Amino acid sequence: MGGELVGRAWSAGELRRILGRLGHPEDLDLDDPATICWRGGDSGTWPDRAGRRHAVTVLMVAGLLASMALSAVVGWPDAFGALTFAQRVNGVLFVLSGAVQGAAAVAAFDYGGKRQVRASGAIVLLGVLIALATDSLLLFMWLEEMEFTPYVLVFMPLWCWSLWALCLLVRDRSWKEVPQPRRFAAGVVATALLTGVSLAYSTMYQPAAAPMHVTLKAEFGKSRVDRSLGFLQVPVTLYMKNAGGIPVYILNDSYTVSGRGGVYSKNPADRDLMREWRESAGQRGEDSGEAELYVGRLAYTTISSGHFYGPGNRLEIGEEYTRKHVVQLPKDAGYDILSVDLTISYMRKDRGKLGVEEFKTPHYSWDAHDRRYHCAPEKGCFQQIFYHGRVRHNDNLVNVTRRPRYVTAIWSPGRDPESFISPFDFKGETGLVQEEKRELERYGAARAHVSFEVSLAELLAPPPVLLPPGYSSQVPTLTP
Repeated sequence: MGGELVGRAWSAGELRRILGRLGHPEDLDLDDPATICWRGGDSGTWPDRAGRRHAVTVLMVAGLLASMALSAVVGWPDAFGALTFAQRVNGVLFVLSGAVQGAAAVAAFDYGGKRQVRASGAIVLLGVLIALATDSLLLFMWLEEMEFTPYVLVFMPLWCWSLWALCLLVRDRSWKEVPQPRRFAAGVVATALLTGVSLAYSTMYQPAAAPMHVTLKAEFGKSRVDRSLGFLQVPVTLYMKNAGGIPVYILNDSYTVSGRGGVYSKNPADRDLMREWRESAGQRGEDSGEAELYVGRLAYTTISSGHFYGPGNRLEIGEEYTRKHVVQLPKDAGYDILSVDLTISYMRKDRGKLGVEEFKTPHYSWDAHDRRYHCAPEKGCFQQIFYHGRVRHNDNLVNVTRRPRYVTAIWSPGRDPESFISPFDFKGETGLVQEEKRELERYGAARAHVSFEVSLAELLAPPPVLLPPGYSSQVPTLTP
């Protein structure tokens, strides 16, 4: 200025900053010949720093391609394997956003070069905005539990990259060559809102909208006496129906037939109701026992126990399953009441996909050759069967931001069947109880139970004799 060097500028923005420090207005007209004299070009001609420009272009393209791959990994399983229509739409949106990012990576070559396509800058900006939204969503979901997954090493650097790329494109006003920039901005906002509504519907409303209800029934049938063996044969009918609007996976189930015995007394003064209650409390597992005035020292004996439908099996909407089982016991076994308990644990099929083939394989705690599941009785372990398999959430966003989850089911005769969902894989310590409860809610797991009792005297009562109409069951009296 006036023959004196006041700075070096590599762009119009740097020139304005230099002029601003020297007291000139920022909106100075750079093409006014009365103010500025250009030599060797005009206000649109600037020396090219090819090395820096090529490095920025390569970094921009690499980030867009990585974001495209991440979007495809997140959306592809849902687009072609989700169990609900809304979740498939959500997966398709992720796949399409990956396609847009791929197109933006191609446009970045033109925008970093000769800029022969006027909309190349706007396309790159759209791809960067999609990458920023996707990485921000993944980061937000990861911060809920902050579990390490390999995807953290991808979307965290990409989130930082998207902030850098956005600042660079906004500074260069990459959208200025678009014929109608306002419509372009409105389209970007509309796409973001549509994607947000789809995510909210697929992850929150739709899975909770369909009801889940499983009906159970258990009852004893008409008994028979096997005269050759002297045993009473009692048929038991077990029934289950999916009466809700969602198919389910059976995680664990068990039926237990028990006989109750006790000591009877006709004199209430000889009985102490509270003492009898204390002595019999806990005889049936988790409940508080029973107390009766004329019956004391209640004791329950497991007669028969087993699986009902089987862990890992599916129960579709409206599907029914019935099993009839015959229980055999001596007539003089000393029981006054027979009871049957049926318990099932199940999970919504629209919340996750269970690795059925792996989960159905039983593992026996006493099998020393199966070291992963072996648990010796001297270590305080019960003899029990383990069922273990990987479960994947129907929303793949959950899978990529969480550690793998597994379903573990435990069964042993006469004990309540257990099942839980957690990162526990029989290689380390199990998760916290609150974590297991949270996972059960996340995957829509529930439990159903039914119990039925019958008097043994009722089972031993002879069947009524049916007479034809007009006949009397009374024996006639004859007078000589």
